[in-house]
Amino acid sequence: MRVLENYIAGNWVPSSSGELHPVTDPATGEVLAEVPFSDRSDLDAAVAAAREALPAWRDVSTIARGRLMFELRQKLVARRSDLARSVTVEMGKTLPDADAEVGRMIEMVEAAAAVPTTMQGRILEDVARGVDAETIRQPVGVCAGIVPFNFPAMVPFWFLPFAIACGNTFVLKPSEQVPLTQTLAFEILDELDLPPGVVNLVNGSRAVVEGILEHPGIDAVSFVGSAPVARIVYERAAATGKRVQALGGAKNHMVVCPDAVVEPTVNGLIGSAFGAAGQRCMAGSVIVTVGDAHERIIPPLVEAASALKVGNGLEDGVDVGPVISAEACDRITDWIGRAIDDGAVAVLDGREPSGNADGSFVGPTILDRVEPEMPIVSEEVFGPVLAVVRAETLDDAIEIVNASPFGNGVSIFTESGAAVRKFRHDVEAGMVGVNIGVAAPVAFFPFSGWKASFLGDIHAHGPDAVDFFTRKKTVTSRYFSGGATSGSYFVER
Repeated sequence: MRVLENYIAGNWVPSSSGELHPVTDPATGEVLAEVPFSDRSDLDAAVAAAREALPAWRDVSTIARGRLMFELRQKLVARRSDLARSVTVEMGKTLPDADAEVGRMIEMVEAAAAVPTTMQGRILEDVARGVDAETIRQPVGVCAGIVPFNFPAMVPFWFLPFAIACGNTFVLKPSEQVPLTQTLAFEILDELDLPPGVVNLVNGSRAVVEGILEHPGIDAVSFVGSAPVARIVYERAAATGKRVQALGGAKNHMVVCPDAVVEPTVNGLIGSAFGAAGQRCMAGSVIVTVGDAHERIIPPLVEAASALKVGNGLEDGVDVGPVISAEACDRITDWIGRAIDDGAVAVLDGREPSGNADGSFVGPTILDRVEPEMPIVSEEVFGPVLAVVRAETLDDAIEIVNASPFGNGVSIFTESGAAVRKFRHDVEAGMVGVNIGVAAPVAFFPFSGWKASFLGDIHAHGPDAVDFFTRKKTVTSRYFSGGATSGSYFVER
């Protein structure tokens, strides 16, 4: 049985902890490897390596760091199919979905390669006579990432390439449920001419997370996970003076207006709700039908969802793979039962998909006649479960959306520009899709969740990534040998 190792100071090293846990294929139950639950000494070694590498790495030219991103991109492209297969095997999503995820992973590196432009500061000449002012960007220091199971390839690269391109060093703690993909990614990183300690990987669970939040050698923390844990991460890391971005849970609504075009709308709803078995923070999990949109959309939606094939994501023709674990399967099916007990009607019930006895499978589920006050509307299920709520008007639909404690993403399906204008202005969510089911932005724009979906000031990737991974320094300067007067700077202003 393969036992995974940590990557510290440019070397693969065994964890000093003897505690091992299985990494399981959720489609078959097969144990793929054993992951160590590292202890504080492993984290200390990684942070020490990152701290030691920092001075020399920040002195590498910005252009040279950007060129390394181009090289990393090429290596990831060459291993794209291997990375996608790894995602499917350990996480469960279908191979086409996994390949799309790896494509987004590569896109993040492409965005990070623009660092000679995006890291530029600003200057204003003659703020007073002979006095210039300029703002420059410098690295934050040692940065750490704590990432979830649902995007083993992409989410770690929301942070890592931007951090090191800006001159920081980095420590990653991958999810203990899906550590294999990042092990492969670090094997690729190891092929680059990076100084030892610039990137480090520490496998583990809660002990490593708590160590990152408390460690005096870490300057910034990026986290993606559930809302309750995001709040803990934000509060504990900030309490020790760290810069923090904590991306939490979601309950994304999809508003369907009466003029929505039926076929593409149904396709968008299905892809959003049931892609990756609903295990996305941008998954649409509540449909709000406006007026007679319900009669136009729900029957063809149920028909199309009923035709989706549930199975191993490696197999051709499979539309919905397993959820991450048997525990997740039990939790999701319990949510379906509770919603039905509350009065919802299961027009499509996926609690017992056929032919999948060995894995952790939940089929597409659509719950109609859901009332806005039901827990299934406000709490995150993180599975292939779609709740349908009815609204009389667009104003009513916006009120339902805005009542959610989350504000990650929201979509509207309509051909009315006026409806879109009102919706995008009034809705309280950070990412809006117009006739798009998953409104996740490309790498060059920020992942801008609101409310309980995000804690911090600066979001992930896009221009926000450079803001997060740099500190601004403002320099005001005067040189008397150039003929500047010797009067007071404050008086001259």
